[in-house]
Amino acid sequence: MAVFKVSFMTLALFIMAGILFSGNNVVSGQTCKGDFKNLVAQCMPYVQNPGPKTPPSKGCCNAVRTVDVPCACRHLPPGIGGNVSLAKVAYVLRVCGTPLKPGTKCGGYTVPPKV
Repeated sequence: MAVFKVSFMTLALFIMAGILFSGNNVVSGQTCKGDFKNLVAQCMPYVQNPGPKTPPSKGCCNAVRTVDVPCACRHLPPGIGGNVSLAKVAYVLRVCGTPLKPGTKCGGYTVPPKV
């Protein structure tokens, strides 16, 4: 049963990502540049719940650098959390050298101030 739940939630996430970022990557009437399909394929293992923060692969970082993440964050619905940890998304972006500014909202997550 747990395997089915995880697989279903992962599928749901991919469907949501596909809807949000399909075609010309138009999100809520705005264009967010980047290869979102590759981003999901390369980075999903590093942002999934549950599990520890894990440094992303070179492939994930390369995919991150092709995407307008702040644009995508502005258009994520607050309830997107589910199987994806937005805190891990922020971690992956930071490790890849493309951190979000403190205070940036990404879905229901707000990037904390630097400590």
